[in-house]
Amino acid sequence: MSEAKLRVGCIGLGIMGRPMALNVLKAGFPVVAWNRSDNERLREVLAAGATRGASPADVARQVDIVLTNVTDSPDVEAVILGENGVIHGAHPGLIVVDNSTISPEVTRRIGAALAERGVRMLDAPVSGGERGAIAGTLSIMVGGDSEVLERARPVLAAMGSTIVHCGPLGAGQTVKLCNQIAVGLHNLAMSEALVLAAKAGVSVDRMVEAVAAGAGGSWAMSNLAPRVLRRDFAPGFKLGLQQKDLRLALEAGRAAGVPLPGTALVHQLYQALETRGLGDEGNQALVKALELLADVEVRGNEV
Repeated sequence: MSEAKLRVGCIGLGIMGRPMALNVLKAGFPVVAWNRSDNERLREVLAAGATRGASPADVARQVDIVLTNVTDSPDVEAVILGENGVIHGAHPGLIVVDNSTISPEVTRRIGAALAERGVRMLDAPVSGGERGAIAGTLSIMVGGDSEVLERARPVLAAMGSTIVHCGPLGAGQTVKLCNQIAVGLHNLAMSEALVLAAKAGVSVDRMVEAVAAGAGGSWAMSNLAPRVLRRDFAPGFKLGLQQKDLRLALEAGRAAGVPLPGTALVHQLYQALETRGLGDEGNQALVKALELLADVEVRGNEV
């Protein structure tokens, strides 16, 4: 499989999948794209030079590497193993790289089914949000054979600046769930700090400036807190997807016999917000649950 001639299939063109596909195109790889909805995101990728696949199976027949980027475990199973799924266009040497965040157990089951058809699989979930997807600076956590990773690495490098081989198939998903635990708890810490500052009557702007520069600093404090101060809850990563990822983390914890009390708390707070219809807001909207509890609204004083 020559690097210069790798043909790439991109299945799933959402908030993350669209910019990732565009970066693969910019890197010079021919792209065949498919999306469940015929929408503006698909049309943008086609306008950038991709060709359109009729189905996941049709995409698989035309390419060397298939990238899947959909919502949850059942969605990945559907586009890979379902009717007109990738497996029905399988050919020896095909590599399937799943960039979704799903169950490690489901990943291994899909990989076993693909292996029976001579197809190799990597689980390669990503972190960095929409901003990282656009910039091509994602962190990519890869599970699977190292030899398969090396064959796929040129394509992954078009989407991310950090590519870490985490272990056998399923290990990438496990590491991603660890990442999502840290993301959720960092968001909770940021939200509690913001709400306390607002309720105590100090400048939340100054609090963020001071804390972000010290030991309490985090990606959330530097990047999400300023958005909260502007009351900007547009999604770089949707609250509903964060909630889904924490559910997967709790399931993985149960399977491994690991208590995750902090994760459970954040999961419940996100659940409350999702029940209020806020699932499409950015995950920084976690602050709204604490605002309700404290009867205060966090708003910047200097914006």
